[in-house]
Amino acid sequence: MRNQDDLPYIIVERDSGGSFGSFCLGALVGAGLALLFAPQSGEETQEEIRARAQKLRAAAEERLKEAQVSLEDRLGNVRDGVESRVELVRDAVESGRVAAAEARTDLEAKLERSKAAAKAGIAAAKEAAADGAGSPEDDAGEN
Repeated sequence: MRNQDDLPYIIVERDSGGSFGSFCLGALVGAGLALLFAPQSGEETQEEIRARAQKLRAAAEERLKEAQVSLEDRLGNVRDGVESRVELVRDAVESGRVAAAEARTDLEAKLERSKAAAKAGIAAAKEAAADGAGSPEDDAGEN
């Protein structure tokens, strides 16, 4: 005959995270069993039911407050993270605007220098052409 320790066994574990539902179910089952096995009068039982209902309500309200505080904390953390990222984006946009303005100023200055150089080149060419056109006999004597 086999030993009972040699038999396979199964362990079922659940981690649903829904402890509030389990809490309420346990409270209701406990209250029902208390009613069945209580050797009390009807008034005493009703009073006990009222007391347990008040305790259950207080416990539920406490859990609700804890959940609310936890949710508010999480929302605050998310809000802070979003605000910091928005601030980073604003700073980046402002830096981009400043860089664009500086680049535009530099390009405008280079354009003005190029225009001035072009005008100076044109003026020098006209002057050279005028000097060369003013003495045609020099050109004829060289030939």
